[in-house]
Amino acid sequence: MDYGKFKYESAMKAREARKNQAHTVIKEMKLRPKIDPHDYDTKKGHVVRFLKQGDKVKITIMFRGREQSRPELGYRLLQRLATDVEDLGFIESNPKQDGRNMIMVLGPHKKKTEAMAEAREAQAARKAEAKANPGKSQNAAESDFEGEDIEGEVIGDEDIAAEVETVEAPAEARADA
Repeated sequence: MDYGKFKYESAMKAREARKNQAHTVIKEMKLRPKIDPHDYDTKKGHVVRFLKQGDKVKITIMFRGREQSRPELGYRLLQRLATDVEDLGFIESNPKQDGRNMIMVLGPHKKKTEAMAEAREAQAARKAEAKANPGKSQNAAESDFEGEDIEGEVIGDEDIAAEVETVEAPAEARADA
């Protein structure tokens, strides 16, 4: 048997094994106890995205000054976040105080490999749809508008363009005067 061929084939097998391997990544999200509702929603959206990708999420609540005397605020915030994303992940380590910070780790329900496979399937579906409709881009598909105007009549893109032209015409007439 040719040793060079054997060595090459074993290297190729090792490369294929590494390609299918999933790296465990811990993403971190930092919060403050007095967080605005909109900021909370934004941070929660990031946590949801990380969990959908199959990554673990370490959530850190940073206390400053007098906030350190109220750790129950941070605990309630972490519990609220955990209940908001419980369909995507679970509490891997319960909230615990570590000096000025309170830390909790969320783990995804599905493994990283499953999430990567779903992402590949979704990308393949988008490519197939793009091949099926070559004349229509994704932005063009989103721009097809049909709704109702103020009087309740159904309108489309052409009607909107005509209304814009009629509204702009008097403004141009005023500019000429």
